[in-house]
Amino acid sequence: MSNRIKVLVVDDSALVRQTLTEILASDPEIEVIGSAGDPYAAVKRMEVEAPDVITLDIEMPRMDGLTFLRKIMTQHPIPVVVCSTLTEAGSETLLRAMEYGATDIILKPKLGTRQFLEESRIRVVDAVKAAARAKLKKFAPIAPIKVAPKLSADAMLPGPTGKAMFQTTEKVVAVGASTGGTEALREFLEAMPQNCPGIVIVQHMPEQFTAAFAKRLDGICRITVKEAQDNDTILRGQALIAPGNRHMLLKRSGARYFVEVKDGPLVRRHRPSVDVLFRSAARYAGKNAVGVIMTGMGDDGAAGMQEMHETGAYTIAQDEASCVVFGMPQEAIKLGGVDKVMSLGHIAQEVVRACAN
Repeated sequence: MSNRIKVLVVDDSALVRQTLTEILASDPEIEVIGSAGDPYAAVKRMEVEAPDVITLDIEMPRMDGLTFLRKIMTQHPIPVVVCSTLTEAGSETLLRAMEYGATDIILKPKLGTRQFLEESRIRVVDAVKAAARAKLKKFAPIAPIKVAPKLSADAMLPGPTGKAMFQTTEKVVAVGASTGGTEALREFLEAMPQNCPGIVIVQHMPEQFTAAFAKRLDGICRITVKEAQDNDTILRGQALIAPGNRHMLLKRSGARYFVEVKDGPLVRRHRPSVDVLFRSAARYAGKNAVGVIMTGMGDDGAAGMQEMHETGAYTIAQDEASCVVFGMPQEAIKLGGVDKVMSLGHIAQEVVRACAN
């Protein structure tokens, strides 16, 4: 009992507090120690018992969640998962929350179909577990639902054919990340030269958040960064980020690489899924691809990276010291699909070197 993750739910909506509490309490590894309608009530509850993780709304009375997050991370850092109703207008605020130290941002679960509620449960529980394991830095009624089987990339496309893809002069870089990935991707993409190979990225994010994230990166990087749209061509000097809640697959027509953006089930409990992207890279790019797996909880991307490795791609994993959560790279390393393990600060240079050969 004492090893369970202690969670404090902070939201001004009583219905949301109840829904989140029941969702989290359905997992035996999590204990909800209380809930609060605003940050002042949350502080009083924390004086009684310190939580391991806080779920936090942004728009609340008396003090907004962003201010409260900043106070937490500058005074006594505690892992925080922002749980918000996401809109296009508010996505810049949520990006600021990531900069202030939130480990993840998830959509508030809506009371709707059983499938939507189950997917919400998976995302909320996984986000809290990832937050509990994250390395932090200090800044200036629902019945328990049986967890659905964890689908593999087979749900979206068949496995590699085993036939080696003929080599071309154009390389493509496939990148996957989750918890801690927004900052890791910023550092990686900022280091990329203007003429770098085309890059395709899956970062576990809610829908609508990815457009604002891509826009912000586009403003600070030398390369072009945009949210992917179906049939976008993969170009040198450009990075395409999979839109939230949609899978992204790499495809090829002659010498042209492009992306397919499509709906589908959760794969490795995520949509978009790194495994789906990596499998498509193995299938359609083979030895023309470079794969990079970065910080994140769970095993999404591990099997796909192994498939890329087996078809001749060069594969890189971020090392434990520079990861916020070492889960995804560690699982890829365990499967034997990683050619090189290295610090985040050196990955961009290694990708450029590998693509020049």
